Amino acid sequence: MVKYVLKRFLHLIPLIIGMTFISFLIIKLAPGDFLTSLKMNPSISKETIEALRKSYGLDQPVIKQYFLWLWNALHFNLGYSFAYHRPVTSLIADRIANTLSLTVTAFFITWIFAVPLGIIAAFYRNKFVDRIITSVSLVGLSIPGFFVAFLLMFFAAKTGLLPIGGVVSQNYEKLSLTGKIIDRLKHMVVPLTAMVVGSISGLVRLVRGTVIDELHKDYVKLAVAKGLPKRVILFKHVLRNAMNPFITLIGFDIAGLLSGAALIEIITAWPGMGRLMFEAVMLQDFFVVMGALYIGGIMLVIGNLIADILLALNDPRIREREIEGRR
Repeated sequence: MVKYVLKRFLHLIPLIIGMTFISFLIIKLAPGDFLTSLKMNPSISKETIEALRKSYGLDQPVIKQYFLWLWNALHFNLGYSFAYHRPVTSLIADRIANTLSLTVTAFFITWIFAVPLGIIAAFYRNKFVDRIITSVSLVGLSIPGFFVAFLLMFFAAKTGLLPIGGVVSQNYEKLSLTGKIIDRLKHMVVPLTAMVVGSISGLVRLVRGTVIDELHKDYVKLAVAKGLPKRVILFKHVLRNAMNPFITLIGFDIAGLLSGAALIEIITAWPGMGRLMFEAVMLQDFFVVMGALYIGGIMLVIGNLIADILLALNDPRIREREIEGRR
């Protein structure tokens, strides 16, 4: 198992290097940068701008710039934000907590509700319960998340029942502990609902389809013939065999914890990584863009590695194929 994990990890290292290198080149192909825009400011001399460019190594050839950035990034020195006048590492640290609080909550809510609903729909296939669940999930899939966000923003603005934008209210520090928790939860309602609606709907349909496929296999017919209770067949045998595609999805969800809420964050003015990335791109804040991509790449590696480990633990056949491959 240790060799399997190490092999998977080594495969993912070139992935993150390739991703950051291509992103670096694409950013460099764009005309100008943040320092170029400073030339429009008459109070800043050309000498000052050139000195800044030289001090951050931006006057070097592109390949040399990349390897300089990569060496610093490996030591988690992600550079300095020209727009925010702060080190990129501390800037991302502030925003990443907001994004993770939103995406991790959405992740757990999605899986807690979608998996049981999908199993129920599959178990009662073509019956009234199944039709209700599939109809509601189809409606949820038909409405884009950003449109749900717009509708909820409109509702919040018209009724005043929910706050718009930000993580906490202005009087947050004056609230009691319970009041602070409630205040944070109220601010999460709009972006969280917009994220969860489509995610639950899509996962419900996937769980339903996968479980139905398993229910038609020969081992299920044999278990029924032996007289095993339906609950034992469903939860002990069917669900475990149906878990592989779900585990792969968990890996993708973990990888997308930082990027999955980008559009929702921008629409709902949630100060997270997605909004930071958008602002950095608009301002051509090079080090912030690369820092966010680098952290996103690390999350991608971690997500895929976790998915591979869970797949190997759930299905011994995967480990056996790896052993046979080495032979």
